[in-house]
Amino acid sequence: MFNLRNIEWVGPPESGCLRLLDQTRLPTEIVYLSCRQVPEVFDAIRRLSVRGAPAIGVAAAYACVLAVQPAGDRRAALTQAATFLASSRPTAVNLFWALDRMQRVADPSPSALLAEAKAIHDEDQRMCQQIGRHGLELFRTLATRPQQGRRPLGILTHCNAGALATGGIGTATAPMYLAHQEGLQIAVLADETRPLLQGARLTAFELQSAGVDVTLICDNMAAQFMRQGVIDLVITGADRIAANGDAANKIGTYGLAVLARHHGLPFFVAAPSSTFDLAIPDGRCIPIEQRHALEITEGFGKRTAPADVKTANPAFDVTPHELISAIITEKGVIQPVDTATVARVVAHA
Repeated sequence: MFNLRNIEWVGPPESGCLRLLDQTRLPTEIVYLSCRQVPEVFDAIRRLSVRGAPAIGVAAAYACVLAVQPAGDRRAALTQAATFLASSRPTAVNLFWALDRMQRVADPSPSALLAEAKAIHDEDQRMCQQIGRHGLELFRTLATRPQQGRRPLGILTHCNAGALATGGIGTATAPMYLAHQEGLQIAVLADETRPLLQGARLTAFELQSAGVDVTLICDNMAAQFMRQGVIDLVITGADRIAANGDAANKIGTYGLAVLARHHGLPFFVAAPSSTFDLAIPDGRCIPIEQRHALEITEGFGKRTAPADVKTANPAFDVTPHELISAIITEKGVIQPVDTATVARVVAHA
């Protein structure tokens, strides 16, 4: 398993700090940030030092502890911090879920809020394990098909829905880790994921570190590998899922779902129940974050486009539920993906 800790509380509730792995420095440097104030966590979320919907929620929960460490009106400080943190990333619904949960804690003391933040963190670890178990069963089913007897199960993933993006072993990567651990032969293709290369910098890094067979490809190579028959399934994470199963994820995911449908491949989404926003009927209601032009024109410090060229840089796209073969949650597999099945599985205690 991948063993770098991406989120950790250090010290007592009244004077401790949040320790974050700075994912913008990976894979060439292992650098940790010690956040002692709420704006530092806000900045870490905004500039993607911590990213991935579940991890953002966990980090924001710990930031609420930082907000109430000073003496004074702690309830007011908590409310103010939650409002501020909610503006950091508009698409990842886990952020709002975690902040709402922290604000419902009856005692806004550092110790009580830290206990709740750790509970959120621990629950995310358990949810990742359960998602992995349910996803592994789907992997096993696909691996028993006649054409699978000659090679490992070919898996394509996009962006990073791994241990770095969660409080546990990931969402989309969870069944990969468990398959590797239990001896099921898999071969993962990781899209580089333009423009910030989360697949190249993060997914390839963590899977390789864990000993999983992973091959890095450019985003525009996926169709060719599907046509060659080396991909058996596509699995991604999600940042927000509507009541009907429409799923927002890193830009480029929708295109993979279209390609998978054309080539007759299953397209899976893996996400915890906290990623569902049952208050919105479909993906048209999901806000899509627009990122800065420099991520395209001067990615990683080198200009690759004309000065002052117009850009469009949506961070996410929405995959319609009809293109999703199944959504894998900690509560079970949503299949078929529709409003009724989403409600039944997500509402299941």
